[in-house]
Amino acid sequence: MKKYNKLVRDKIPEYLDEKNILYEKRIASEKEYRTELIKKLKEETEEFLVAEEPEELADVIEVVEALKKLPEYFEVEQIQLKKLEKKGGFEHRIILKGEK
Repeated sequence: MKKYNKLVRDKIPEYLDEKNILYEKRIASEKEYRTELIKKLKEETEEFLVAEEPEELADVIEVVEALKKLPEYFEVEQIQLKKLEKKGGFEHRIILKGEK
């Protein structure tokens, strides 16, 4: 049996119940939730980097969306738009070569 202690999607307990898989469930504190979301972002990003599949990218986006709802990241969309206006995006596919 695999051991785990991590943040999961909201419907995972229902899935485990249907499969008669035993587990313990608790609700994270606000501080722990932030920490666990950051760990989940790392996990999902690593999975995307290996697989490069749309499903894995969707998982990364889901975690980012959850992080954006936290008070400390609430302004991230405004920051994103300012950076887009100032520095542009990535649509032109520009690759720079040089030395640092």
